[in-house]
Amino acid sequence: MSLDFPAAWLPSLLVALVGLGIGLAFLSADFRAPTSRALGIAFVAFACSVGLSLPLGAAAGPVPLAGRWLAVADALALIASLEWVRRVRKTIDAEHLHVRFSNVLLRVGQVAGIAMGVAGVYAPEMRRDEFLGAVHGLESLVQPGFWLFAGPLLIALFTGAAATVLLLMAQPDRTERIRIVAAVIGFPLIVAGLILPVKVGSILMVSGEMIYLVGAMQYLVLQGQRGQFLARFLSPQVEKLVRERGLRHAVQHRSLEITVVCSDLRGFTAFAQAHPSSSVIKTLREYYNAVGKVVAEYGGTVKDYAGDGILILVGAPLPVPSHSRSGLEMAQRIREAASEVTRRWSTQAHPLGVGMGVASGVVTVGIIGSASRWEYTAVGPAVNLASRLCEQAADREVLIDGRTVELSGMGQLERREPLRVKGFAEAVPIWAMPP
Repeated sequence: MSLDFPAAWLPSLLVALVGLGIGLAFLSADFRAPTSRALGIAFVAFACSVGLSLPLGAAAGPVPLAGRWLAVADALALIASLEWVRRVRKTIDAEHLHVRFSNVLLRVGQVAGIAMGVAGVYAPEMRRDEFLGAVHGLESLVQPGFWLFAGPLLIALFTGAAATVLLLMAQPDRTERIRIVAAVIGFPLIVAGLILPVKVGSILMVSGEMIYLVGAMQYLVLQGQRGQFLARFLSPQVEKLVRERGLRHAVQHRSLEITVVCSDLRGFTAFAQAHPSSSVIKTLREYYNAVGKVVAEYGGTVKDYAGDGILILVGAPLPVPSHSRSGLEMAQRIREAASEVTRRWSTQAHPLGVGMGVASGVVTVGIIGSASRWEYTAVGPAVNLASRLCEQAADREVLIDGRTVELSGMGQLERREPLRVKGFAEAVPIWAMPP
């Protein structure tokens, strides 16, 4: 085979390799972020389309069956790019009207991308001859085949551009804003490179990729710095919230109805005074580990470890379906897990036990703190009530407020006499979980 033939592939292969590298970087380094997954898929699909276009579809004559599916890669790249914008949009509060409208625009653009892919599968020769690299002058623009593909592409680009402008107006998270600005500058060059002759088009596409690569590197560096900081000071659930919805969303205070579960060891003060500190630490470590495993299963968030007390949020920062029922089921499991720990460490002179309180209600949640120390907090009557009920609970007793009972719909709970609780003007109706 002549060396001149593969040399003609080099511009397209260079574009494909750069795009593949960017896509794999996002998929490997930031896979857990929905926005990065969508963008990574877009670049990988684009790289496959460009890199395989010459081997599979450049020769004259009918396009082989495998070459027909290059149009699917084109469509996937376009749809995934718009999906990235849509997922960034989801990190912004939905009450912004223009943000909701952008979702409609993006869906229209994705439908146009599907139409372009279908046209490419059914008319691959027209796509090759009259669209890809076909713009050599104004006469190229009058070809009907050109507009069969350029029409849906322009619709997708217009809707994507309009949605991106609306997105920037809504002030997305700083890290995503960097990628958006890079996309605004780089994507037009990439699209122009698709329809211009290969030599010129390849230069434009690589230039667009390089612009985006700069934004990608800044994004990954900032995400890495943020991840190290959050891992030191915040729970995995809050770290996930920041990754999916942005730091500003996590820091913003919101009112949510959640269930609060408080667990506390009985007899721990006397136990701690009578035993070496090493034994006390081991006891707490086993207790924390046992409770933490149960909390993780139910999607709860441990807000505080305060000595022998643990405060757990169910429904914040990440929503939990039927948070009240999940909270009660979790409390029952925690009671059993903690009781196993207390049985191992109890002595006849210093027995240990566990008491619990569960309450539901509207609380204000968000991140507070200084630049050196952040904490996810929840403030509201439900937090105070769960703590007070926990104080009143005997060993293996789980006291529950009326709102939790109402929301959960669980039967087999024992009605107790209303309880006078510090900080509440009237006696609080309470229930107890069966032993």
